[in-house]
Amino acid sequence: MKPIVFNGKFLTVAPTGVHRVAEELIHAFERLVISRRSAIELSDVTVVAPTSAQRKPSFSMIGVIKRGFASGLPREYPWEQINLPWIARNALLVNLCNMGPVFHFDSLTMIHDAQVYLTPASYSLGFKLWYRLIQPLLGRTSRGILTVSEYSKEQLVRYGVAPAEKITVIHNGCDHVLANAPAHGFVAASGLDEGRYVLALSSTQSHKNIRVLFQAFADQRLAHLTLVLFGAASKSTFESLGFEVPPNVRFVGRIDDAELAALMIHALAFACPSTTEGFGLPPLEAMILGCPAIIAPCGALPEVCGDAALQADPHTPDEWVEKIMSLAADPKLRAHMRESGQRQAALFTWDTAARKLAHLLGLNVLDRPGEAGPTDMQSR
Repeated sequence: MKPIVFNGKFLTVAPTGVHRVAEELIHAFERLVISRRSAIELSDVTVVAPTSAQRKPSFSMIGVIKRGFASGLPREYPWEQINLPWIARNALLVNLCNMGPVFHFDSLTMIHDAQVYLTPASYSLGFKLWYRLIQPLLGRTSRGILTVSEYSKEQLVRYGVAPAEKITVIHNGCDHVLANAPAHGFVAASGLDEGRYVLALSSTQSHKNIRVLFQAFADQRLAHLTLVLFGAASKSTFESLGFEVPPNVRFVGRIDDAELAALMIHALAFACPSTTEGFGLPPLEAMILGCPAIIAPCGALPEVCGDAALQADPHTPDEWVEKIMSLAADPKLRAHMRESGQRQAALFTWDTAARKLAHLLGLNVLDRPGEAGPTDMQSR
């Protein structure tokens, strides 16, 4: 077996979004190889990162190697395109965060979505041009393309990033949130009452569609409830872009995993009104913690949440008001959504994702006796 190199450029930024996916998947891959007989030793698996990487992931046996850019330039993009393929020239390279070096032909590249085509207004001009240039090249030069949902696969084919026969779906896991000890005191410390707020991700990207939640919470029928937004975008950020922020909206800013787990556990609901998502990890994280989810029936959200989440039209605030009010008024509905949500979310584990990745890498990873392999949903 060839050595395996994971592209560690994700270690240069905070572990959110696709960067969190990369770290969790490598952790699960490591656990898989340790716990089962395989055709490769972990000494043959490394994560190679730029010297600018500040984070130190807690891999127990997989080594993290930092290498600088050949000409001394600090930028991660030229490092990824020029230095990384040379470092990994004798290895199978795995890129998990949408990008990778074009001139490394023995590689697998995970492209999470086609948002630069579907919602160009969510991205800067430079970002769009770079992704639209590089990703189709990766679709041709990589050994294979990975993505995170059947929906994303369809869109990548539609926009010519890669042919269907070259794309493999590996669903994300969401069970990492169960490892966090929730900071329950954070809810009261933030001035919130259990079951009296709806939680959502704070983002100004157009496809995240937070405007419909602002419109819903401006309705007097929700005046007794609070919309809690976590993430980088603040009230002033939204107002500078022309959003009208109702008085019953609370911004808690960037929070850690323990605080987020507590907010999810004690929320009335988690709202995800996105007009498209390549996967939709936050609603599943909430669901596995027992928080009912309300989603827009768009992108991959129906695929991953199934019938275990309530749905509301992304352009109709009144539907969001009605779904939130129904949860607030009906304890039996809340209990049903909690139970069905946990069952659905439990289908998505990082161990299952790691088994799929290991098989693609050609590893002889055996399931334990009596243990089922990937489910049909997760092995397509």
